[in-house]
Amino acid sequence: MVKFSKELEAQLIPEWKDAFVNYWQLKKQVKKIKLARVHNKQTPDAARDFGVSIFDPVRLVTKKISDKLFNFDKKTEIIQVNSKIMEDGEEEEIFETELAQLFSAEDEVRVFFEGLDEELNKVNQFYKTKETEFIERGEILNKQIQILLDLKQILNDRRWKNSGSRHNVPSVPSSWSSSPRNSDCSSECLAESNTTPTEITQRGEAIAALEKNGVNFINGATRGKTKKGKPKVAMRIDIPNTTPTRTITAVTSMLWEDLVNNPKKEGPGEFINRKKIQCAEKMIRGAFVELYRGLGLLRTYSSLNMVAFTKILKKFDKVSNQQASASYLKAVKRSHFISSDKVVKLMDEVESIFTKHFASNDKKKAMKFLKPQQNKDSHMLTFFVGLFTGCFVSLFSVYAILAHLSGIFSPTTERDYLETVYPVFSLHLFMYGCNLFMWKKTRINYNFIFEFQPSTALKYRDAFLICTTFMTAVVGAMVVHLILRANGFSSQVDAIPGIFLLFSIALLICPFDIFYRPTRYCFIRVIRNIVCSPLYKVLMVDFFMADQLTSQIPLLRHMESTACYFLAGSFRTHQYETCRTGRLFRELLYVISFLPYYWRAMQCARRWFEECDVKNLANMGKYVSAMVAAGARITYSNNPDNHLWFYMVVITSVVATVYQLYWDFVMDWGLFDPKSKNQWLRDDLILKNKSIYYASIILNAVLRVAWVETVMGFQRIPDVESRLLDFLLASLEVIRRGHWNFYRLENEHLNNVGKYRAVKAVPLPFRETDSDG
Repeated sequence: MVKFSKELEAQLIPEWKDAFVNYWQLKKQVKKIKLARVHNKQTPDAARDFGVSIFDPVRLVTKKISDKLFNFDKKTEIIQVNSKIMEDGEEEEIFETELAQLFSAEDEVRVFFEGLDEELNKVNQFYKTKETEFIERGEILNKQIQILLDLKQILNDRRWKNSGSRHNVPSVPSSWSSSPRNSDCSSECLAESNTTPTEITQRGEAIAALEKNGVNFINGATRGKTKKGKPKVAMRIDIPNTTPTRTITAVTSMLWEDLVNNPKKEGPGEFINRKKIQCAEKMIRGAFVELYRGLGLLRTYSSLNMVAFTKILKKFDKVSNQQASASYLKAVKRSHFISSDKVVKLMDEVESIFTKHFASNDKKKAMKFLKPQQNKDSHMLTFFVGLFTGCFVSLFSVYAILAHLSGIFSPTTERDYLETVYPVFSLHLFMYGCNLFMWKKTRINYNFIFEFQPSTALKYRDAFLICTTFMTAVVGAMVVHLILRANGFSSQVDAIPGIFLLFSIALLICPFDIFYRPTRYCFIRVIRNIVCSPLYKVLMVDFFMADQLTSQIPLLRHMESTACYFLAGSFRTHQYETCRTGRLFRELLYVISFLPYYWRAMQCARRWFEECDVKNLANMGKYVSAMVAAGARITYSNNPDNHLWFYMVVITSVVATVYQLYWDFVMDWGLFDPKSKNQWLRDDLILKNKSIYYASIILNAVLRVAWVETVMGFQRIPDVESRLLDFLLASLEVIRRGHWNFYRLENEHLNNVGKYRAVKAVPLPFRETDSDG
């Protein structure tokens, strides 16, 4: 049977861990009470050695009789739990325990109940705060959904009126509001059409109808205005600039207003059309989902804490041989976090609203959105992981034996085979699987941080399965390639790596629901957001993936070489140097080396533009310095006899490395805090062994300076191909990045814990703004 302490640790909400009952500390206090009672029992036995009174048996019998006659209910009234109303500007219920005379002399019991009262008050206060926060959020969402329904009704009515005169204007179907696919907000949401007189009339009627209910719009025709002609209270349809079209529109509008110092009278924010309402609907639907999730977490919080109080009081009863739990549990059940039913009522209300307006009155469909099923690990998946791993080991052993017999790695062998076949790319995916395993083991909520759907998010076994599958296929292709090449099929079979690469790309974009389609499409979407930076809004998963790409520059360079090798037809003539001697190839090498850093810098610029945080500009400077260092290294590799470029490489690389190390340790990992209780680390550490953090700092610093080998050009072992050493350095950088990933997400998780942030804050479309009078 699993101990409750383990069960509680596995089920509690990680971001709210500090707000839960400190069951482990109370358990330690119960053990102290037990030890004290054992000591008190031994003391009277020692005193009896000095003499025993003849009246002791009489006193014992008299005490038992008096207890039965006059103190029959004493065991049930050994404690009294009182609640006080504190008047500090607002009413707050505080629980305090008064111990009966039976426990008055025992300090351990007094300390235990003082701690129990403190935990009860802490849980109560946190529950009240979160309950109030969710209730206020629910009230705001009710207003938002009402405005949305009013707008949709007005537009529907107007479309039906105009359906006779305008045959090309389709009416809005009744299922429009409940279709998640139709309400998907893409780059076409702000694609405005030319405004016709009918649309102007339609817009005016919509605004006028809403103004009757006290809702005004920015720059619209309003009833209540200030002296300057502006509305006193206005409502803006605030759609976030998450797509390129919206971003360009927002920046253009801002620049235009700055240039003429006069906002446009007919700005795009004033238009009310179907696309904008679809975007607003999607935002409100997502806000309802997050509200329901938060309410569910609060219910879990309440039930787990109730069980924790029950368990710890039963342990106390067992140790003290009393019945204290009944009296105290009555007070716990009277407390707000148990007696309040506001959360349950609000959950029912959210279910009803969501079912009616977003699920076409289909309860099952609504619960599918509100309660997505977790993707559980499968024993069959474990079997396939082992199967593919065994196949990979077997194929790799066969390949190693054949390669040795064929003399592939001997100095006399032509190098084009290694140039096109050798690199293997799945190490990064393996490191990601290791990260997933460690994040799960340490209770880091990576799905919440990355905003992944729990129903489709990869587990660590899934990552290992994909990794081993890919590795098995790669090694299998290498074995077939080697066998055919040894039998004289040289020019034809050298196309196998290119065919395999095309097959991998086809599998990535395959539209069929096979081989983790949600994950593949999520990966494509994230890559699209990175490539189009800064036009897309930057999420955590976007800049996290962009950081991974900065560690894959050797892979990107190899993909350039491979593409040139096959497109130029070099695999037929075996003239690999054709690509390397070309001017375009050398110029593209700069571009490919700069791109990951450029994308990451543009993401920092976008975040600075939205958040106005100077730290984002400082972070952008880190990637600019890395671009300068990368450019200097490429130039020096093309001109190895130029001493000026050698000094430029050393200076720029040292500056970039120091910059990166500082950002790794201080900003990304949150370490090197001189005031921390953990020397030069931080106050909160997920891993219990502090020496791991110190070792990680050293390892990250050592792997960061691996560029020294590429600059200094150390003498290489003659019998080993230079490509092997390059592959080793690239692998070390991937390992460093995988190692960095864990601490980066640990720091992000601890920031969420410090702010008790367990639910995503979804922006709302209809925003009130106050104008100056």
